[in-house]
Amino acid sequence: MFEELDRRTRLTGNQKRIIAAAVLGDMLEFFDYFLIGFVLAFVVGPWGLTFGQSAIILLSSGFGAIGGAYFWGWMADRIGRRPVFNLTILNFSLATGALAFTPEHGWIFLTIFRFVVGFGVGGLYCVDLPLVQEFMPSRKRGLVGGLVTVFIPVGVLIGSLFGAYLAPEIGWRGLFAAGVLPGLLVFLVRMWVPESPRWLARQGRPEEARAALAWALEVKPESLPLPRPEDYAEPRTRWTDLFRHPRSLIVSWGGNLGAQTGVYGVTLWAPTLFMLILHVPPAEASKLMIGLTLGGLAGRVCFALLSEGIGRRRAGGLLGFGAAILIALAGIYHDQMWFGFSALWLLLIAAFFFADGGFAVVGPYAAEVWPAQLRTTGMGSAYGFGGIGKVIGPLGLALVVGSSNVIKPEASVENIMPAFLYLASWFVLAGAIYLFLGIETKGRSIEEIDRDLHAPAPAGRAMPVAGE
Repeated sequence: MFEELDRRTRLTGNQKRIIAAAVLGDMLEFFDYFLIGFVLAFVVGPWGLTFGQSAIILLSSGFGAIGGAYFWGWMADRIGRRPVFNLTILNFSLATGALAFTPEHGWIFLTIFRFVVGFGVGGLYCVDLPLVQEFMPSRKRGLVGGLVTVFIPVGVLIGSLFGAYLAPEIGWRGLFAAGVLPGLLVFLVRMWVPESPRWLARQGRPEEARAALAWALEVKPESLPLPRPEDYAEPRTRWTDLFRHPRSLIVSWGGNLGAQTGVYGVTLWAPTLFMLILHVPPAEASKLMIGLTLGGLAGRVCFALLSEGIGRRRAGGLLGFGAAILIALAGIYHDQMWFGFSALWLLLIAAFFFADGGFAVVGPYAAEVWPAQLRTTGMGSAYGFGGIGKVIGPLGLALVVGSSNVIKPEASVENIMPAFLYLASWFVLAGAIYLFLGIETKGRSIEEIDRDLHAPAPAGRAMPVAGE
């Protein structure tokens, strides 16, 4: 049955609707997630927050994302992709709306509900990409998976625009109230997207699997064969089965950890750092974030194409080493002006082309390297483990800059430069893991990857990879 899917060269209208649902979910998810960076710029001065308190607020969502990725990824392999997709949207949307009721100086309240937001965000990211991939032909899986992530920076861009132009009118609480809007997406998903046919097949529900795939291909179910016996009724797995695939674990966990530590460390602190280093007000700092967002958006389009052009491994290596060089240069030249513009701002725009743009590879690839019955569990575990980076990235920068200092418009050269070098080192880790340890999945069907992952490895060789 799935061979018929792989023979298709063009996407149907329903397949495009699946992509649209995932795109909207990711975009609005990260709008909610990164709102805190813009809100923090407005409250850090009036509330007299220290670097340490600010870091706790920022990294609380990272702790939540770790737990949410593990929990919701595990749930998606058990109760299905579609219900978990809906539940995670409700999770982070309602929690973001609740933040509108944060009391003055209520940084602990802010921290608690940011944890809940992160719990939902970590879950959605780990279910929507596998859901999309399981409806796509092999030759388009990498490109489509990358394009789903392309619009994530648009969510950050919306946050930038809200912070720059709406916050002075509606206040920072109004920004949080707008975060309830993604909940409306739940109803769209219920109308558009059926359950994954591959998940249904593995549950021993071949008729439903055929109906779901027929809907996606816009054909009559009777025109498709039923799934083969080897495609369904697989034994129930346990989370400990992840460790039976050590290469998948190292590549997906290590790659996510390096990339997330670097990008979240920069992104969550960037508005505040612009205030500190460039001596600009909060609204102007939000405007400067628009440039970084556009750099990331351009990067995601390019990396989505590169994943099918040069392969996942080389694209991942380019992400890591390209971002590391530019982040390091941003730290070195942060206090200079080039062509009438801040060198820090210009270099971070270029860095985001790689650092943020490379996530068009990081997310989809983390799902591809796991066998079918562990796909969302594996991706959830990778995103959850990588979520440690949401903590050690912002926290590491805060500790290097000086967590005991009340944020004010001074920042020393000695502290900013090593903080950026710290984040650059994590990108080096990600690039090395992808380039030297990665499993090439370009142009290979999900079933072919599954067979290789389950097959005993020949002596002296971990797994056959394309191009080797």
